[in-house]
Amino acid sequence: MERVSRLAGQKAVVIFSKNSCCMSHTIKSLIISELGVNAAVHELDEDPKGREMERALLKRGCSPAVPAVFIGGELVGGASEIMALHLNGSLTRLLKRVGALWL
Repeated sequence: MERVSRLAGQKAVVIFSKNSCCMSHTIKSLIISELGVNAAVHELDEDPKGREMERALLKRGCSPAVPAVFIGGELVGGASEIMALHLNGSLTRLLKRVGALWL
């Protein structure tokens, strides 16, 4: 859990993901490609401690564990929460507030 907390605070936006997860791909595409955020991405299926981090994310309430998006060091949620914020216009405001988006 400590590693997840440490990694989650390393940038304004941190995404815990799996290459094999289609929802992870969707969220990374939205945040990085569409919105232009320079997010840190941690692929749990490529990390030797990925299973341990996945369990830590589940303990934090992420269900499923990926994608898990942290903004400003705080867990915002998974795909459903991020898409809801995006659709209601709150995601860009949140990203601007933490300095991840300037326009």
